[in-house]
Amino acid sequence: MTTAIDIDGVRMRYGATEVLYDVTFGVSAGETVALLGPNGAGKTTTIEILEGFRQRHAGRVEVLGTDPARGGDAWRARVGIVLQSWRDHAKWRVRELLGHLAGYYPRPWPVDRLLTAVGLTEQAGQKIRTLSGGQRRRLDVAIGVVGRPDVLFLDEPTAGFDPVARHEFHDLLAGLETTVLLTTHDLAEAERLADRIVILDRGRVVADGTPAELAKEIVGADEVRWRRGDQRFTRSTPDSTAFVRELFATHGTEVAELEVHRASLEQTYLALVQQAEVAR
Repeated sequence: MTTAIDIDGVRMRYGATEVLYDVTFGVSAGETVALLGPNGAGKTTTIEILEGFRQRHAGRVEVLGTDPARGGDAWRARVGIVLQSWRDHAKWRVRELLGHLAGYYPRPWPVDRLLTAVGLTEQAGQKIRTLSGGQRRRLDVAIGVVGRPDVLFLDEPTAGFDPVARHEFHDLLAGLETTVLLTTHDLAEAERLADRIVILDRGRVVADGTPAELAKEIVGADEVRWRRGDQRFTRSTPDSTAFVRELFATHGTEVAELEVHRASLEQTYLALVQQAEVAR
């Protein structure tokens, strides 16, 4: 697969304080990757370097084959950004603003099609200040993708959302056909949206893999519990699906009260952060 984002050995400091140490990972074209970590881990700094807004002190970075520090207008037209917050254009109307921004790109989405894609057709003529929080965030995404970006950066995209707005936003992102790198503190969000998880702690990558891979590697085996007659059983297994299939093949309808407990991303994340703290 083509690599859309490649970051290798990146270091960054603010004054005498080093905030990124040898950060290395890649994102394939079409992949959605979530960048996780506690506050101060270096997530936003990493994103800003990839967006070309901040200069690194060492290491190699390429986004769509270009060093973001030297990316020109043609490169920027292929990159979409949805920030945690943005300058409020309260007096603009939704369609008016998107039409204005579309004029800066060589191959923008048709505005009405974009409004449909983000679920804002009914709000097209409204002033931005009248939108709800969820609708404003949909507009944020529309602004980020209006130029049909090949890479989309999302920094805490659902911060402050209520559960309904968060669910709608997740559905929206799932329908976008582009490479996505997002930061979030919401582990359920990361598990739902991301093909892969990269975990930062104190400026270092401490894990990189799918949620299932990380859970198996860090937390360990699945736990299967069941009853057969008057006896109760508990087994740990690296492959609970195969184990349960064999269990029913051997004992059939004798198996009752079956429970399968798989390691969660939350357990994995907490274990990794604790391990990193102990290592220091």
